[in-house]
Amino acid sequence: MGPVRAWQDGVELHLGPPQQQAFVALLLANAGRPVTLTEAVDILWGQDPPPSAVNVIRRYVGALRRVLEPGLPRMAPGKWLLREGGGYRLDVRVSTLDLLRFRDLCTRGRTADRADRPERAVELYGQALALWRGHAALGIAAESRSHPVFSVLDDERLAVVKEAADASLRCGRAEQMLAQLQRTADDHPLDEPLHIRLIRSLSLTGHQAEALETYQRMRVRLAEELGVEPSSGLLAAHREALGARVPATSTTPLVAAAGDGPTGPSTGPGTAAPDAGDLLVPLPRPAQLPAAYEHFTGREAEIDHMLRHLRATSGDLGPGTTMVINAIGGMAGVGKTTLAVQVAHRVSDRFPDGQLYVNLRGFDLHGSAMDPTEAVRGFLEALGMSPRQMPDGLEAQAALYRSLLANRRVLVLLDNARDADHVRPLLPGAAGCLVLITSRNQLTSLVAVSGAHPLTLDLLSPKNARESLVRRLGADRVAVEPDAVDTIISLCGGLPLALAIITARALMNPTFPLSGIAAELVEANGSLDAFDGLDATTNVRTVFGWSYRTLTAEAARLFRLLSLHPGPDIGTHAAAALADRPTGRARSLLAELTRMHLLTEEAPGRYRFHDLVRAYANELVRAEDSDDERRTAIRRMLDHYLVTARSSASLLDPAGVFPSPPLPPEVSGAPAPLDDTEAALIWFSTERLVFLEVARQAVDHGLGSHAWQLARLLDPVHERSGHWHDWADLQRIALSAAQQFADSAGVAHAHSGLGRAYSLLRHYREAEEHLRHALSLFETLGDDLSQAHTRRALGWVMTRTERNREAIRQTRHALDLYRIAGHLSGQADAMNAIAWYEAVLGSYEKAVANAVRSLSLYRRTSERGGAAEANTWDTLAYAHHHLGRFRRARTCYLRAIAMLRRNGDRYNEAGSLDRLGDTCAATGDHAAARAMWAQAGDILTEIDPSWAAEIRAKFQNSPNSFARIRL
Repeated sequence: MGPVRAWQDGVELHLGPPQQQAFVALLLANAGRPVTLTEAVDILWGQDPPPSAVNVIRRYVGALRRVLEPGLPRMAPGKWLLREGGGYRLDVRVSTLDLLRFRDLCTRGRTADRADRPERAVELYGQALALWRGHAALGIAAESRSHPVFSVLDDERLAVVKEAADASLRCGRAEQMLAQLQRTADDHPLDEPLHIRLIRSLSLTGHQAEALETYQRMRVRLAEELGVEPSSGLLAAHREALGARVPATSTTPLVAAAGDGPTGPSTGPGTAAPDAGDLLVPLPRPAQLPAAYEHFTGREAEIDHMLRHLRATSGDLGPGTTMVINAIGGMAGVGKTTLAVQVAHRVSDRFPDGQLYVNLRGFDLHGSAMDPTEAVRGFLEALGMSPRQMPDGLEAQAALYRSLLANRRVLVLLDNARDADHVRPLLPGAAGCLVLITSRNQLTSLVAVSGAHPLTLDLLSPKNARESLVRRLGADRVAVEPDAVDTIISLCGGLPLALAIITARALMNPTFPLSGIAAELVEANGSLDAFDGLDATTNVRTVFGWSYRTLTAEAARLFRLLSLHPGPDIGTHAAAALADRPTGRARSLLAELTRMHLLTEEAPGRYRFHDLVRAYANELVRAEDSDDERRTAIRRMLDHYLVTARSSASLLDPAGVFPSPPLPPEVSGAPAPLDDTEAALIWFSTERLVFLEVARQAVDHGLGSHAWQLARLLDPVHERSGHWHDWADLQRIALSAAQQFADSAGVAHAHSGLGRAYSLLRHYREAEEHLRHALSLFETLGDDLSQAHTRRALGWVMTRTERNREAIRQTRHALDLYRIAGHLSGQADAMNAIAWYEAVLGSYEKAVANAVRSLSLYRRTSERGGAAEANTWDTLAYAHHHLGRFRRARTCYLRAIAMLRRNGDRYNEAGSLDRLGDTCAATGDHAAARAMWAQAGDILTEIDPSWAAEIRAKFQNSPNSFARIRL
């Protein structure tokens, strides 16, 4: 705040050479905040620091500590100049640093100004500005002084001069700030808003000639240096000087001071500017914010996020150099308006020129959104404009609105906007204003073009929902019925509106137990009847309906049909099948629903309903779409899953090791595009939680064959994914469906799949029972290929129960059946299984021979490079290991692991890693062994915890046997 100087006990301190003084200036400018070494080097040396720069700064630190604290021992830290993080800071207070004293006085001045005490504000601003003795860091090298850390202090001073001038004009004491204004204007010859204040102050203190001369100099400078004409604010100040009128003292800003907008005229062609007399009418300070909600809770994280953004963009909510726009989005009833009003009240004191509010009715009971012209005229009236002063047309009115807000700090809350075009005419055009917008629509173009900061409100967490109930109902009432509270929170789904409706019911009936209200919600069974409020704004159906009515006809139809999907979420291709639309068109319609927050896109291409929105859509589909339309849509969706599962099976099981009958001819539709095995695995992973619900829905709609065929087609991916509980659940549904519809083939395939799933879950008795049921049915049906597959699965169960010789006999029978059917892949699989069982029995040479035969068969099939061939390499490796051929075993294991990873077979990959670890341990490479076991354990922890525990034990104890059973 002028030259860099310091005193101690009235004696000025010598701060050292110029560069050390520059370092002191940097510390002072940061006012107690740490200065990193990087910042210091940048300011002192710029882009070309010497190698010793950091050491030089540390010498400055030591020297300054001894200046501040004479007698301080060398290397002692002292109490004033402190090390913090990666830098240094001065421990300063308002009482010890002029910059902090300046800011404190300014804050007190603004507080007085907001309290309509402009005289006191002028006094405090004057004391603050008197602390300045020149430009910030005056006297240090020019290249250092030009750094933003110092220039921003000069900008801060400039902003305070303007605030002080405004206060002096409002209270009729312009002479008190006149000298300061003249000095500051000399330093900022092109600052129009500053010169507007100077001209007005000169006019109002009787210095008309100087005012007119100041205007003329400014007009010439603008033309010569910037090539522009004076702004409307500067022209208004000139007219005031010409009239030499002294308006009545007012505590509110004058329109004539509205000039902080962009340089140049702010009125468009045909805009009628108010005359000089009108411009001297004092502007009121509107205070239109709705009352803040007394029991607000649960959104502190969102509020903190918004306040951090405001601080980042407007300098701790100070004067600001930008207009800040926050666009708050979210589904109906999620609390957008409540949050916006809460934030507005928290920061309203930072906007002393008032708060404007309008409900734009973008989503209204009667579907009549407010026209922007009506909203602008309302704001103009709130700002003191009479209808006579308003120009015709939206464009001209919006221009006048922007002019009135120029050089003012106003908070504008635009509630319930329909879209970006709805709010654009209502955006201020100058710095220093805050705009909060709420909308159910995603205001994407406002974010992209106007720099709005988007915030999408999520549902309340259970914790925040509970806090809301506690605040409204009281801690005692909530604590006494915890189960009922949990039920209410769950069935409200985190939607604040639903929670508020139920809370209101509890408050209106204080003697009702919460368990009774919870029971009503449970009994409603997903119906919205339980959420009927007392009026339209507190009725969930009505509030959702405001969004629904804005949809295009196609999007509204898709919205209804999506409720027929059993969930929990739906992909783009399934949605397209439901709606019977091309995928691209469906994607556009889903985007429309997402923009309206009727759907949530939780991952790219995956969409989810809120439970209450789903209930609303389901009510609509039953009311507006016929039974036949609903049945047909469900059939299209089920067909889609079935044909996509078939596509997945053809990629993961190209040789048909998992045989399945052809789909019925009436099944049609396009599958989701799956190009390779990786795509098939991704599709399965994405849709995994949907399959069970889809199968149940198929049964409910009399399509039992869809249920068991879906389960059968998913056998290959279920086996290798490790989700065996899901597999068993799906096959149980399939078995029930096939039995219900007396479908022998379906019953047989469901028994077979269920037996395979149980075997992997180590339920060997149940597995064998189901496999034998399947075998009997396949024999009756004459299905040799399915018999072979089932016998091979039986062999695997037998070896897991230590019946290896029986396993060999069963598998040889399967091999014969595969040969009869001419199924090479099946023969290769059976040959490998026999090789494995022989190895487990200790016949290692026989195992090698049969494994080699298996590999030769795979090379003649489409299974080459697949997971089945990988298992044969694993068998070969295991046999080589026990024959002492460790190097060969290691090579075979690595080959198996690579192939298994490519094919997504995590379970068998873990088995090969485990056995490779055994081989490494046998050769003394214990580090490699531990690495292999660690990888295997990571996979198996999720899939097979008991095996994972065995592997972890190997870290402490070497195993006596390397045998491990695998697929």
